[in-house]
Amino acid sequence: MNFEVLDPGLAEYAPAMHSTLDPVLDAHLNPSLLQNVELDPEGVALEALPVQESVHIMEGVYSELHSVVAEVGVPVSVSHFDLHEEMLWVGSHGGHATSFFGPALERYSSFQVNGSDDIRQIQSLENGILFLTKNNLKYMARGGLIIFDYLLDESEDMHSLLLTDSSTLLVGGLQNHILEIDLNTVQETQKYAVETPGVTIMRQTNRFFFCGHTSGRVSLRDLRTFKVEHEFDAFSGSLSDFDVHGNLLATCGFSSRLTGLACDRFLKVYDLRMMRAITPLQVHVDPAFLRFIPTYTSRLAIISQSGQCQFCEPTGLANPADIFHVNPVGPLLMTFDVSASKQALAFGDSEGCVHLWTDSPEPSFNPYSRETEFALPCLVDSLPPLDWSQDLLPLSLIPVPLTTDTLLSDWPAANSAPAPRRAPPVDAEILRTMKKVGFIGYAPNPRTRLRNQASSSCSEQGLLFVAIPYRLKESDSEFDSFSQVTESPIGREEEPHRHMVSKKYRKVTIKYSKLGLEDFDFKHYNKTLFAGLEPHIPNAYCNCMIQVLYFLEPVRCLIQNHLCQKEFCLACELGFLFHMLDLSRGDPCQGSNFLRAFRTIPEASALGLILADSDEASGKGNLARLIQRWNRFILTQLHQDLQELEVPQAYRGAGGSSFCSSGDSVIGQLFSCEMENCSLCRCGSETVRASSTLLFTLSYPEGSNTDKTGKNCDFAQVLKRSICLEQNTQAWCDNCEKYQPTIQTRNICHLPDILVINCEVNSLKEADFWRMQAEVAFKIAIKKHGGEISKNKEFALADWKELGSPEGMLMCPSIEELKNVWLPFSIRMKMTKNKGLDVCNWTDGDEMQWGPARAEEEHGVYVYDLMATVVHILDSRTGGSLVAHIKVGETYHQRKEGVTHQQWYLFNDFLIEPIDKHEAVQFDMNWKVPAILYYIKRNLNSKYNLNIKNPIEASVLLAEASLARKQRKTHTTFIPLMLNEMPQVGDLVGLDAEFVTLNEEEAELRSDGTKSTIKPSQMSVARITCVRGQGPNEGIPFIDDYISTQEQVVDYLTQYSGIKPGDLDAKISSKHLTTLKSTYLKLRFLIDIGVKFVGHGLQKDFRVINLMT
Repeated sequence: MNFEVLDPGLAEYAPAMHSTLDPVLDAHLNPSLLQNVELDPEGVALEALPVQESVHIMEGVYSELHSVVAEVGVPVSVSHFDLHEEMLWVGSHGGHATSFFGPALERYSSFQVNGSDDIRQIQSLENGILFLTKNNLKYMARGGLIIFDYLLDESEDMHSLLLTDSSTLLVGGLQNHILEIDLNTVQETQKYAVETPGVTIMRQTNRFFFCGHTSGRVSLRDLRTFKVEHEFDAFSGSLSDFDVHGNLLATCGFSSRLTGLACDRFLKVYDLRMMRAITPLQVHVDPAFLRFIPTYTSRLAIISQSGQCQFCEPTGLANPADIFHVNPVGPLLMTFDVSASKQALAFGDSEGCVHLWTDSPEPSFNPYSRETEFALPCLVDSLPPLDWSQDLLPLSLIPVPLTTDTLLSDWPAANSAPAPRRAPPVDAEILRTMKKVGFIGYAPNPRTRLRNQASSSCSEQGLLFVAIPYRLKESDSEFDSFSQVTESPIGREEEPHRHMVSKKYRKVTIKYSKLGLEDFDFKHYNKTLFAGLEPHIPNAYCNCMIQVLYFLEPVRCLIQNHLCQKEFCLACELGFLFHMLDLSRGDPCQGSNFLRAFRTIPEASALGLILADSDEASGKGNLARLIQRWNRFILTQLHQDLQELEVPQAYRGAGGSSFCSSGDSVIGQLFSCEMENCSLCRCGSETVRASSTLLFTLSYPEGSNTDKTGKNCDFAQVLKRSICLEQNTQAWCDNCEKYQPTIQTRNICHLPDILVINCEVNSLKEADFWRMQAEVAFKIAIKKHGGEISKNKEFALADWKELGSPEGMLMCPSIEELKNVWLPFSIRMKMTKNKGLDVCNWTDGDEMQWGPARAEEEHGVYVYDLMATVVHILDSRTGGSLVAHIKVGETYHQRKEGVTHQQWYLFNDFLIEPIDKHEAVQFDMNWKVPAILYYIKRNLNSKYNLNIKNPIEASVLLAEASLARKQRKTHTTFIPLMLNEMPQVGDLVGLDAEFVTLNEEEAELRSDGTKSTIKPSQMSVARITCVRGQGPNEGIPFIDDYISTQEQVVDYLTQYSGIKPGDLDAKISSKHLTTLKSTYLKLRFLIDIGVKFVGHGLQKDFRVINLMT
């Protein structure tokens, strides 16, 4: 609001306005307003004031609910409803801030923000509140602690701020520029010039920034460049307030008259679609504030400074009957705000009073408010008694006063002596083989122990000391139990939230040495035989989703049976990567070839799935949204790649029928859900269109339909709402021959075998919904189990005798297993005759009650079991990371470990650890947010023949044409194999590989002068040479391929590789140029046939080429 046109007498209010109150109260001052206000002891006692009677609120009509005093006699300058908690914030002209909790306006906190300037705007964030004064921006916790204090230039006169995203803020005022401030670094990042100075109000939509100027203009600016796209000259005098909703912009202000500025009773309304003004709206009050209140219609609330409020439609006529009076204590209203739920209005007047008007007796300020933290009472006097007989009693539980006297535990030095641990004896084998050079002994490592592990030794008393690894104990607390995981270089003091995140969930990094990865022990991170994936490759954020697809047995077998002639086929590259994961025995694999093909797909770049190295390192991309888009992209891409080829014979149903219909792919058969989209016009005309989708996106209930107290909403209900989506939208009606409001519904015709769900938890609203439903589910579980819930997972034998025989009985869950759980492990779906769908949660209790086969007794009834969850681990410094919980099936355990069972595992790049199944569905929304869910139909694997036939044939070794246009036959450096020369098992083949550098190594220099590698250089194979090891042509190469590359090469390493610029370019190269896929197939065939390779550093070469022997 522009304060320049207000009564000048308000700028300097007399000290008597806030001095000691006279015992005779002002007739205009309601005594009930003085709750929580300390009066002078000689003044009026609070006990003598009458108590305000309960107010009757008519549902749907705004009426005054409560009024309180923020600061006696000091005008309220700004009010703001907290967007995260049920709180109302007010700021005064004296620089004081006060918060009130709930509709009862109970005082929560009160503190001084600025000693001399008034508070001009308040903005609530997740962790605190932003306060803007004349030349100061202060970020404070809700209790009053300062988080940061940012001083602006003394010449600045700021009036407005706008939060563009969670970490970026725009600040404007009477100067000719607007500042952009990064809240993470608390630094000014940009300064935008403003042609018309005096920006006192700012708003934002998904199209424009709106800036209101003191000159009466409203400018529309581009969201990215902040350039002026359009400008409205609303009032000739000054702008008082404006608001934007949908396609309408409504303004109020002052017009120039002969006697000065006069309040204009015409609201200027603009249509943002045509960028022109529509009919002005005449109102019956002097408008000073206005807000859209879009509950049922796009209503406007117009407020005058005298306390009159009028509701009207922006495109209709104002009715004098819609006017009500606020009755301020002071002469003027100074501020006005509307809650996010549109259920509450807040007014602040010039005498420091705050008035709350609501349309319901028990309003809520936000659709999803988190629980407010209150000060804890002192618990010193209520400490439980301590049992001194316990040997492990923590004496720190006893509160001890601060003292300077000597404590009993401070033993004098004369009575104590240090007792360091004795050095263990040197291994006898080392002493036996040691060779001395001077006073230094050298001996080979006998490798009798693991790294960083001390040997067992006996003391003089004969006591045995257990070997202790040089690391943290495994018995540490839950959130520090996985000590092998590399700590982030950012300290905990800079990241206080990291203590909540268990170490196994944190982003893992590889520590490089002079030998690269040779001496990095991946076994510390993965003690299973399953293979992880290396994370240092660009765009490796999709590692978790690759693991999910790999552990889907039908998908893995299908992809590994696929082979086509396309150079960059994601299905082929994914099959090669799956083959590596099959062969690995716990060693991590590198997916560089797959990611290289992924970067060449135009659709991936268009969808924003290709991250630059700088964005990936700084964490600028939203990983949750990114992986959900990647999930949709990969399913669509695999569906298209496989749709062109004939289905392999291995993929035919158990009954002999074809796995998929003509024109469809196996991916479509597994993931596709066939449905009918029905559009019903209000004229009665209905249009039905058949379609299909590979995945579903969760659609959450609207905020107005969800009770803030925690309405129970099963996951099955939300899933049904998302699948059978019903929405109102504008669509073309052939009968009416124009666009009409239509009701669009989806009817399911066929359910998929694998149900894929994108959670779309992209804002605090969805996160609060998950958190609230988890709390409600926890309370329901507590009531359901009653006394059966244990504090831990162990049961004594006596407990079993009381409960009965453990056979055939469900294990009682622990309290920790029930926390933060809303997602069911199984869901049951039933197709009805009228193309409807019934969805319900399917629990172990239902399994025991109805039997395992009851779910599929009827036609169209299916049970889906949770197979994988992909979660986003929040980390504000690095952008977080993505991990997956995967239920690994029996066939994978049989191949890897020779056992038959199912187990949940955590996959965090190259860190793999078995977890409890409840951990897979526990989501603490403070740091662990669900992104993708995979449900598979029960007994899915038994329906198909999942044999894998190697698609690579010997023909790949025969002669092939070169991609180089200028190659001559005289330049041929090899003789291809003939049919009678095909290698056999055990044949010798000489191999040499040359590489080029795509990205340089990133390193830093330590203070001692040594170099530390942060990120290794990214290598790409450029030349492969294979030489015959036997036969009449022994020593003659049969493969000498130069690998064509479309990526930029930063170093050809010519002095080592002999490769020069241009050798890998098909337009100018004279070499035998082939694709990476063609050469890869040749090496894969040689490895699969069982030849023996001879060469130098083959393990490193195979790792870069993405081969596993």
